[in-house]
Amino acid sequence: MTQVNHAHPVRRLRLPTQHDVIGFWHDLMTAWRVPAVKRGLLATTLLFVGSLTPAYLPQNSPWWEPIRALGWDTGPAKVIGTALVVIAVVLLVDAWFRLRPGLYLDFKHWAVGLIWSVPLLFAPPIFSHDAYSYAAQGWLVFNGLNPYETPVSVLPGAFADQVAWVWRYTPAPYGPLSLQISHLMVIVGGLNPYYATLLMRIPALIGVVLIVYFLPRLAARLGADVQLTAWFSTINPLLLIDLVGGMHNDALMIGLIILALYLTHRRPERFWLGAIVVGVAAAIRQPALLAAYPVALIGLPWQWNTSHVLNKLARAAVSSVIAVATFVSISIATGFNFGWLNAIDVPGRVVTLAPLSLLGEGIRLLCDAAGRPALGTQVAGGLLVAGVVASAVIVAYLAVTVARRRPVTFLSWSYLLIALLGPAMHSWYLLWGGLLLPLTRPTERVQKVAVAVTSVLLGYGAGNLAWRNDTGIAIGLAGLALIITLLVRYFDEHRVHPGEGR
Repeated sequence: MTQVNHAHPVRRLRLPTQHDVIGFWHDLMTAWRVPAVKRGLLATTLLFVGSLTPAYLPQNSPWWEPIRALGWDTGPAKVIGTALVVIAVVLLVDAWFRLRPGLYLDFKHWAVGLIWSVPLLFAPPIFSHDAYSYAAQGWLVFNGLNPYETPVSVLPGAFADQVAWVWRYTPAPYGPLSLQISHLMVIVGGLNPYYATLLMRIPALIGVVLIVYFLPRLAARLGADVQLTAWFSTINPLLLIDLVGGMHNDALMIGLIILALYLTHRRPERFWLGAIVVGVAAAIRQPALLAAYPVALIGLPWQWNTSHVLNKLARAAVSSVIAVATFVSISIATGFNFGWLNAIDVPGRVVTLAPLSLLGEGIRLLCDAAGRPALGTQVAGGLLVAGVVASAVIVAYLAVTVARRRPVTFLSWSYLLIALLGPAMHSWYLLWGGLLLPLTRPTERVQKVAVAVTSVLLGYGAGNLAWRNDTGIAIGLAGLALIITLLVRYFDEHRVHPGEGR
């Protein structure tokens, strides 16, 4: 007679029940009854309407026919659209503030994020052209070309035309799996450039779902503040606008990293599984490889004895090897190998918000005015190199000092440093480490800085759209001023977090 091992029961697939469906709608309705949630939905709806402007809308977009029929392609319409975006950003930040920890405890944050995301699901790429680049690179793969060796301009036409001109002549900097996903979306989109672009939202949404589901659970396992994590990370306006609205492939990378951390903390002896997930994430975007180190350390106590230290070092080495091997295997399987090495400097070819990039550009302009253009170019390039070296040194220091006891803190701080000191910085780069920040048990001052940076970056995005729409920077500055006013009121009247549990 066969005996059943009760110590390890067989896990059976659990299908959704009627109770689950009822609970789902109950959570949605509970969230909907909160006034701030309705305010946020109004904000994302206005953001959707305002996004239908020339700033990020290519000429092959099917939206142009109704826009022209309604006369929305005129100069005044641009001003109105830009104003709607600015108002939307201000309203969304205000709604986010009103849902801060300590005010509402009876709603699910995933329900809020879902409600706010609905209008964005139908919008063109918001505040960025990157999704158009994804589609064009997938078009290259469809035609048997290697995006690491061939810029999208090689195939003139609708796919290339919708890519921002600064990226039409550069190779793809993304991971090999990301290129194959883009290729798949081009096929599913019926070889239509605009529909293929919108389909890039599918992998981004998968990443967002992983973030929203696993991040609060990881916070609970680490003893961090779950409410703060759910508020700051899962309904953060930057996450909604950049990852859902902008559909950046960073979403899937971040989601997989969080999944890897959760799986390993849940079963530390199976850290190899987390390392494999990290390798898959690196095939989306290469910076994910850094997570192989904290994945090996998470969930294990630290002891100052030889055997324990050697064991952790061995785990870290094995985790790194597994992650790299997974990445290499996917690279070979896709046929792209390591062509991305040829494009490693692509993100830094355009001046962005990166502090050292802005400083270098300022020095270069001064040198140009002084008749020393060569000196300006050398100094600007030297600053970028110095930033990369400095970030590598600091990350190595954190790996020795912080990671042994607080591996997630190491990862969060390292990603933030890489973004700040790197040659290129975009708001979605800051999400790499920013979404993990609540898990580091930040002080109230750090929380305030994080909230302020989030809000200012949103204001910058609205101002950038105003500039692209040729509607004058005044509208964007007005939006930024309103956001700063909200911040001042917010910090004056309330603390970011009451402080329980720290």
